[in-house]
Amino acid sequence: MRSAIASHDFGEVFRLAKIHGHISYAKIAEAVNYKREHIGKMARPETDGKGARPRITQYSKILEVVDGLRIPGHLAGLAPRPWEQNRPAAISAPDDPSALIAQGGAGLWDVAEMLRRTEMSSINSAALESIEQGIDQLARAYPYADADYLHDRTRNGLHYVTKQLEGRTTLRQHRELLVDAGWLFLLNACVQYDRGQREAANLSKAAALRIGEEAGHGEIRAWAWEIEAWFALTQCRWQDMLAAVEAGHMADQTHSVGVQLYAHKARAAARMGDGRLVRDSLDAGRARLDRLPKPDHPEHHFIIDPDKWDFYEMDAYRLLGDDERAATHARSVIRISTGPDGTEISPMRRAVSKSR
Repeated sequence: MRSAIASHDFGEVFRLAKIHGHISYAKIAEAVNYKREHIGKMARPETDGKGARPRITQYSKILEVVDGLRIPGHLAGLAPRPWEQNRPAAISAPDDPSALIAQGGAGLWDVAEMLRRTEMSSINSAALESIEQGIDQLARAYPYADADYLHDRTRNGLHYVTKQLEGRTTLRQHRELLVDAGWLFLLNACVQYDRGQREAANLSKAAALRIGEEAGHGEIRAWAWEIEAWFALTQCRWQDMLAAVEAGHMADQTHSVGVQLYAHKARAAARMGDGRLVRDSLDAGRARLDRLPKPDHPEHHFIIDPDKWDFYEMDAYRLLGDDERAATHARSVIRISTGPDGTEISPMRRAVSKSR
């Protein structure tokens, strides 16, 4: 490469860049303001029987190539280029792509190196898809599976995903794995709380929230706040619960998590005896629910089952002491929870409703 640059054989420079730097001719053409076909002709091997390849001889064109590719002037027999004088003398960590970004003004060669490294991976798409399917199965098993079983499976999943994050991944794969870890931490927090492990559950919830923030994933952040709201609700911390609900709404306003947040808010308002806030929260939750598509897997823990809404309304009005409204929704719950042949579809929900 140095020899080709020194002799101004830029066709050879382009060819070597493509072979060893994995830089496309289209990318080179864009950098040096040439047509892609012309770049290809100049990079054509001279041994292919088509004669000598075109060479760049005009001084102004040589400068365009040198500047476009950010080739240091001394390598091409030129004085230091203007962009070199504005560039830091040394890069603190040349093996770290993030250091190249931090320096600013990275040239095509620096960008090529960063792209090359970010495209290297030790995990494939099939493995990523398998992880997502496993998480989906665990979330769908939550309503009926044994808590100890779920805890073991979720913990194993976290160990596996964490191991993959420590390996070589592309930027896209790294974010996907972060998101997978976020969902697993959310599920783990729920399972740990069910098992009476409050401190561990809080740590898992906090980890999910941090991952949601790092990955820019609003839904994970919102579910982390929903879990915090549930913790506060079950511990009679009404103001903390309302604060968590508002934080959840700020994190995400498009997914079904908002429905659950409104249900929690209605319950907390009922505990505080605020009938107006109960009704406003339930109305807002119903409006959000009506805008969402019907889920294919309503048993999924992080997808709201539309049939649960009457149960939430019944429970909120029961806590408020509005027996008439609670009874109306209880009858609806019993009807929804009973199949056409009289079998109980949701026996626990139906039993609770009958007791009202």
